[in-house]
Amino acid sequence: MRDVSIVFILLSVCFLSIALSADSFAQQKPEVSLGADFVSRYNWRGIDFGDAPAMQPSVTLSYYGAKLGFWGSYASTFDEIDTWLSYTFTQSNGIAFTGIVTDYYFPNAGIDLFNFNNYDATKDDTIPDPGAHTVEVGLSVTGPEALPIEVAGFVNIHNDAGNCTYFQISYPFSVQETSLEVAVGATGGSKDNPHYYGSDDFAVINIGLRADKEIAISEQFSLPVFVSFVLNPKAEQTFMVFGFTI
Repeated sequence: MRDVSIVFILLSVCFLSIALSADSFAQQKPEVSLGADFVSRYNWRGIDFGDAPAMQPSVTLSYYGAKLGFWGSYASTFDEIDTWLSYTFTQSNGIAFTGIVTDYYFPNAGIDLFNFNNYDATKDDTIPDPGAHTVEVGLSVTGPEALPIEVAGFVNIHNDAGNCTYFQISYPFSVQETSLEVAVGATGGSKDNPHYYGSDDFAVINIGLRADKEIAISEQFSLPVFVSFVLNPKAEQTFMVFGFTI
């Protein structure tokens, strides 16, 4: 019930912000962006997926502060397709609030796309029949340009017995022509689903440093590349990820 209340509050804030900004919406035009990352391995919140290079395409439709996006990751050992909807409200002082709902779907799990059952669903009251989709809601707060620190929290509200949570604080900065970001993330843990983030209690699972830079290929074209160092203290693992964006 508490998780349902969180969702209701987040959606209420989003729709209220949209209503208050109706005049601004009328002056905006939708925008579509698309691209793809190619990474040496897929690492998410300090957790490694696939242990193989991956292609990660994305497409996003933006309309004022609202965004609808589709993101995928394809590797030889692991596939994922996410659908997400977010709304960002920026105050006059530069502080931005973003609410987001994400649907996680894993095609290689062998569950039908249109199976939206919860984790405890069964067939004929005996055979487990969990759904193909895990739904997460999140809220982030980003500081103004003078202090662009971001604090975010996420909770699974569907198809997760443990309603697993994740919290992160990050800070971007730059050194000469290289953009950098440091981040620290933790899970609240779950005794009902400890495998989701690898912990049954509170634990720091993601300490990362990412560097982004554009490499000039020609006078007309530069290739955005990035390198991430990731430490998962709970799992006692480290990862180095290289990628580029087109």
